[in-house]
Amino acid sequence: MMRLLARRELRDSRIRTAVFVYLFAVYSFVQPVGYRHSFPDRASRLRFADSFAVNKGLRLLYGQPHDVSTVPGYAAWRVGGVLALAAAAFGVLAAVRALRAQEESGRLEVILAGPVARGGAYWGSVAAVAVGAGLLWAAEFLGLVAGGVPVTGAAYLALATVSVAAVFAGVGALASQLAPTGRGALGLGFAVLALLFAVRVLADTVPGLAGLRWATPLGWAELLRPFAAPRPLVLLLPLAATAALLWASARLASRRDLGTGLLPRRDSAPARRFLLASPTAQALRTQLGAVATWVAAMAVLMFILGVVSRSISPSDIPQGTQDEIAKLGTGSIATPAGYLAFLFLFVVVAVSACACAQVGAAREEELDQRLETLLAQPVRRSRWLAGRLALAVAVLAVLALTAGFFAWTGAIVGGVRISLPRMLEAGANSLPTAVLFLGLAALAYALAPRAGSGLAYGGLVVAFGWQLVASLLGPPQWVVDLSPFAHVGLVPAQPFRPVAAVILAAVGVAAAAAATTLFGRRDLASR
Repeated sequence: MMRLLARRELRDSRIRTAVFVYLFAVYSFVQPVGYRHSFPDRASRLRFADSFAVNKGLRLLYGQPHDVSTVPGYAAWRVGGVLALAAAAFGVLAAVRALRAQEESGRLEVILAGPVARGGAYWGSVAAVAVGAGLLWAAEFLGLVAGGVPVTGAAYLALATVSVAAVFAGVGALASQLAPTGRGALGLGFAVLALLFAVRVLADTVPGLAGLRWATPLGWAELLRPFAAPRPLVLLLPLAATAALLWASARLASRRDLGTGLLPRRDSAPARRFLLASPTAQALRTQLGAVATWVAAMAVLMFILGVVSRSISPSDIPQGTQDEIAKLGTGSIATPAGYLAFLFLFVVVAVSACACAQVGAAREEELDQRLETLLAQPVRRSRWLAGRLALAVAVLAVLALTAGFFAWTGAIVGGVRISLPRMLEAGANSLPTAVLFLGLAALAYALAPRAGSGLAYGGLVVAFGWQLVASLLGPPQWVVDLSPFAHVGLVPAQPFRPVAAVILAAVGVAAAAAATTLFGRRDLASR
């Protein structure tokens, strides 16, 4: 029976798992291939290592480098640093979806009505998450091997990365027992991720705090040191932490009632009519916590990155190395402005991901059957969705401008002179692409509500992954231009591209208009 439950959960989560598998495979392949193409000889690789091994800005993003003058060492740094965060996000999302979301949908009650014990259902869900993590390991391993990384080292690096997913799956499982709702469990899990990422950043950038790596799973992945004096015994730490978290979660799951958590619900709180004047205002009320989290995380991260942008200096980087870095497709990062422009490429991705999350929140309202109650009032479906999308645009604008303002604030604190209007323009530069993905996500939601979120996030990951691959493989320009990210000017190092921005936004608006029409004609899908 556990096998059947695990198989069902894998089938339900196939789109999300496929998106992460694609991300792991493409990113693992792109990095070693891009490094080999950009730095073809030993001399250029040594110059790169000398220039960037002590750079705090890059260490903040990717962690502590080891032997980056070689292709495997560079792959361990870039692939391990980025995919460890992606693995952590996968662990939280997969565990909460398998445990808390299944319970909220009422499916767990049906399962437990049969010859299935509470523990059997729990471990069946955990087994499905473990299979998903195994698929991530295989994707990263195959991508690294295809990129020319030695087989044994590729397997070890992929294991180091996926060990992070295992620990954070435990975090997500425990959060699912503590929080009474799936949204609360996700918020709690990602709050832990943000805290442990901050610990890793301090360990990698602040002298004297390197010992903090032992306090975070992201640091354990670094301490495993693939291709540079490996320490396989460190794997005992994520193994022990995962076992402890899953055991504690199983104990709690067996003792609490369905539909509850150890933390109290707020159903009996005094009535508050704040932001209940309209469906759109009510949507903002339900999203205030999530929006505040997005904005706060963006503000803190961009402030820190702005402060460390001073560590970039063209005098420290040979011109040949600067030219080679430009081939990676993100422009030159040899100046503070270039480094900030490089960072804003990821801001574009983050704001676009927030757009997909906003549509996902709308789907959650339908899934929880709150929308049925709302539409029983004199509220048209198309009006409701149009209001949600307008609210989403406002949230995206706040998030984008927050990124620009706090990056400028951090740069000023760090001693870098840069224009505030130019940095706000860099933030606003992410909006056309975000509006495009908002419209496409809404269209996917209107056409296929059950698969809409997966399709939206999948499209975002595929588009960004293709941008990375295309910049290295050198296909015809029209093929490169298939990715929306190919049309984004990296402000402030590059000029804003108004024509491309208008076209991207127009396509997004057209998709959103089609979505509101189609949504008004389909039945609600609460399962």
